[in-house]
Formats: sequence, C-alpha cells, structure tokens
Amino acid sequence: MKALIVEDELIAAKRLQNLVNELAPEIELVGHVSSVKSAMSWFQVNTMPDLIFLDIQLNDGYGFDVLDQLEEYCPVIFTTAYNEYAIRGFKYNGIDYLLKPIDKRELNTTLAKFKKSIVNKEGFSEISALQNFKNLLEKEYKKRFMIKIGNQFKAIKVEEIAYFKSEEGGIILVNSMNKKFPVEYSLDQLEEILDPFIFFRINRKYLVTVDAVKEIHTYFNSRLLLKMLPTPKEEVIVSRERVTKFKEWLDI
Repeated sequence: MKALIVEDELIAAKRLQNLVNELAPEIELVGHVSSVKSAMSWFQVNTMPDLIFLDIQLNDGYGFDVLDQLEEYCPVIFTTAYNEYAIRGFKYNGIDYLLKPIDKRELNTTLAKFKKSIVNKEGFSEISALQNFKNLLEKEYKKRFMIKIGNQFKAIKVEEIAYFKSEEGGIILVNSMNKKFPVEYSLDQLEEILDPFIFFRINRKYLVTVDAVKEIHTYFNSRLLLKMLPTPKEEVIVSRERVTKFKEWLDI
C-alpha cells in the first residue's frame, strides 16, 4: 500500500511519517508535498496512491482544493489543528479527521479502520463518517489542573491560565495573576490534552492562550514578537515555522 502526505508543517509531517512507519510499516510513504500547487504537480506525474494524509489548511489554500481538482481520489485521512472544518469535509467521505498534534492511539485506530476497509473492499458509509465528525467535535479537553502545594492540592481552572513555559528542565504553569506552578506534563503532552482553540504552541518553550497575547509585533527573520500578560522576563517569539498557523489561529 502506498500513501502520500500533504502537510505544510515540516515538523508535523516528520512526526506523522515516523508514526506511520512505526504503526503500519506495510504502508509505503511515496511522497510529501506541502501545498495545493505542489500536490497537483505531484498527481500529474504520479499514479494515485492508496491513501492520502491531507492537511486541511495549507499555505496556499485548503486540502479540499486538492480534492476538488481531482476527478477521483483514494481514501483520505484529514489532519487539522481546528475542528471547525470537519463538517465541511463530510462530503469528501474521509476515513477520519485527526486533530494535530496527531495522537498515536487515534492514528493507530484510524489506520486499522483503513486496512480493514481494504481487506473487506468496502467503502466508508455516511453513517460511519458522520460518527467520526461527532467524535471529533465532542472531544473532551482538560478543564483543570490539580497542583500540589506542600501537603495540599490546589485546583487551577484552564480559564485562569495565561501560558505554559519550559523553565529549568520542567514545565511551569503561569496564571493570569502571574503566579507560577510546576506541572508534571511536557509541552507535547499539554498540546494533546488542551483545547487548540484556546492554546497554541508558539515555539519550543511556550504554549500560550488567546487572552494572554496582548500585542503582536513583526520581528527579524520573519518571526513575531509577542507582548504577553503577565509579562515574562524574556522576549516571547513565535518561531518562523509557526507564524502562518499562529496567524490563522488568531484569525489575522
């Protein structure tokens, strides 16, 4: 079986590639393209694969634009950072809709579903596709953190959090009152359990909330400088590879 990855974030594409190689080594990844234009160029000179991993938001358009230009296409696994596109994707009868960062267990379930359909030579019914959308839209995210302070525990609601930052080998939760609490999660883990509408990973050190971003300034090397509340002691920079997604996240 052959699969194509259409993904404009190199880090996300590499993670997906590694997960597929680990979970389904029988699937040969025959290519990676990063835009609508490059995807269409790829299809002009290559035969249709058995599976497409398709990012919904690309730098020059939407993954839907790729499918709209093809007369026919193979099964599709949509990947997206935002679940508001799931309903629009219903008409494309995708196998599944996975929120980024891709969860290993969810991807394994989706790949098993795909391989079962190949063995049974069955398509995906509208009922099963609709259930995929329902599951995606109803995904539960973490609502509070229990922080140990001495011999007691304090509950901090997600609404009270300004941002998370990597500090001295650990992860610190900073609330809106600029109080800091250590948490036993990595930033990668926090990305998976927190609502992507509220939280965004701007670089390797910071996971920020919408309300904490007060000003955005252009910065050298195509990056962005953020003014945050509470204000950290260091400059907070959106890494170059995350600038486009960050702007989409804030709808700017």
